[in-house]
Formats: sequence, C-alpha cells, structure tokens
Amino acid sequence: MHRPVVLFVALFAASTASAQTAPRVQEQGPVVVTTGEATVKRAPDRVWLRVAAESRARTAREAQKLNADAMSSVMQKLKGAGLPADAIRTASYDLQPEFDYNKGRQTLRGYMARNSVEIRLDEIARAGEILEIAVTAGATTVGGLRFDLKDRAAAERDALSRAVADGRARATAAAGGAGMRVDRVLRIEEQRTSMPDPRPVMMTMQREGAAAAAPPITPGELEIKATVTITSAIK
Repeated sequence: MHRPVVLFVALFAASTASAQTAPRVQEQGPVVVTTGEATVKRAPDRVWLRVAAESRARTAREAQKLNADAMSSVMQKLKGAGLPADAIRTASYDLQPEFDYNKGRQTLRGYMARNSVEIRLDEIARAGEILEIAVTAGATTVGGLRFDLKDRAAAERDALSRAVADGRARATAAAGGAGMRVDRVLRIEEQRTSMPDPRPVMMTMQREGAAAAAPPITPGELEIKATVTITSAIK
C-alpha cells in the first residue's frame, strides 16, 4: 500500500482557537508529514456464541409456553456446565404469526416464538462442548461465533505505539533524503475509524445433529491495526 510522505516549508500564523476547536501547535520552518501504520496479531482468548430455541403452535400463548419450556431447559444445562450468570444474556425474542398462502389468499397457520441468547466464553476450548450441550438440551439453532480479546485496549495501544514508531522512521528517512534531519515531532494525529465488531465465524448446528460429536473450533488470529499522521520539524 502506497503511503505518501509530504515534505514542505510552511509558516503558520498563530491564531486563537475557539472553545469548540482544540488548540493547534504553532509550526514554523520546514516540516515533514508522514503516515505511520502498524498491525499486531493476537490469538483470541474470548468467544461469543449465539443459541436459539424456536417453537411453533396454533396459538400465540401455546407457542410462548413451548418456547419458555425449551429455553428453560437450555439455560439450566448451560448453568449446570459452570457458566456464570453474567456470561449469558438475552439477545432477542420474537413472536410472530405464520401464514399459508393459496391462490392469493393467506390463512393463519399458527405462531412462532423464538428466543435467542448470547453466551460469553473465556475458555475457547470449551466452545464446541457448550454448543453440543445447548443443542442436546433443546436449542434448535446455534451459531454466530465471534472471537475477540479480553484486553483489546492493550493490543490497540501496542499497535498505536508501533504506528508512531513507523511514522517517525519514515520522517527520518524522508528528511535524510533531503539532506536534513528531524528536529522534533510537532503533532501526532491518530486516524480513528469505527472499530469493526469482533470477527464473526459463520456456523450453524441444527437440532438433528445433537448426537454428533462436539464441533471443532479453530479461532486463528485477530489483527489489530493503527494509523497515525505525524508532523515533524526538520532542519
């Protein structure tokens, strides 16, 4: 990826910053502007799993009751597997009618209730076991694995530090190419972008596979990236 290096001479007049604008460093003389980038890789140590139970019946009340019974069984088994209470949370709950269509006419067939919970695991090695337990207990669908780090902030700081070092090294190289050297760093700006959700892994197990062995889970590595723009005075 091409990253531009800008070398120029600029004189900046001092100005009073407004209350809404952060004060800027006064720059005088020649400066070099470089972009630093870094990527750190970490093995994930946390995973989220999504487990759902679907129930269908002729009436909404019956569908809700069947679903409550199914999910109660699932929750009981999950807690019995040693999961703490704060590791399980409701992700969504839906109750909706279902229709049959014939020659342009719709006929109410019944209702579907669906309860989905998200499970946090700090032991990735147990993911397959927990999925198998959920399906055996009555979950109709599981999947939506998401891997992440318990201390993502530390990895982000590491990537940021490396990005700054990369930007400074580029400034030194650019100044050297012009027969000059870096005097001091005037400004460092982190290029903040919206962080993507922890990496999802598409996976689905249907209840018919309850008797199968626990599925193998391979987390791989996560990439944490940082980009900065550095303005350095040169002489």
